[in-house]
Amino acid sequence: MIRVIMGAKGSGKTKRLIDMANDLVKEARGDVVYVDDDQRYMYDLRHEIRFIETSEYKKNKAYGPEWLYGFLGGVLSANFDISAIFIDAFIRHSGGELFALEDFFAKLRALSDNSGAELILSVGASEENVPEFIKQYAI
Repeated sequence: MIRVIMGAKGSGKTKRLIDMANDLVKEARGDVVYVDDDQRYMYDLRHEIRFIETSEYKKNKAYGPEWLYGFLGGVLSANFDISAIFIDAFIRHSGGELFALEDFFAKLRALSDNSGAELILSVGASEENVPEFIKQYAI
């Protein structure tokens, strides 16, 4: 399952994502992972959450859908007990072109379904600037 928190910059998406992760880890059947491109919010998360800063893994490479898919696949293949992955700054991680990501969302959906891990994404765009194929996942 994919869920998306969307909103303009400063609308509280990251706070909501952090709160959701902290709440979920209390009752999760598996591990909870939080992915971000910097360490700014690392200490806002409960210690049971596996925090991954992606800047450590993308040296000399640009973020993009292929990079993100490979990264998530690697995380999921290394740990079969993951129940949820929270991804902050999804637009930066995926290359910044939301309207070009329809096939990528289908791949993410398949990855989530096959692994049993929920993907919760933070999308920094107002609802009118988000394509319909993403809006269907809005929470």
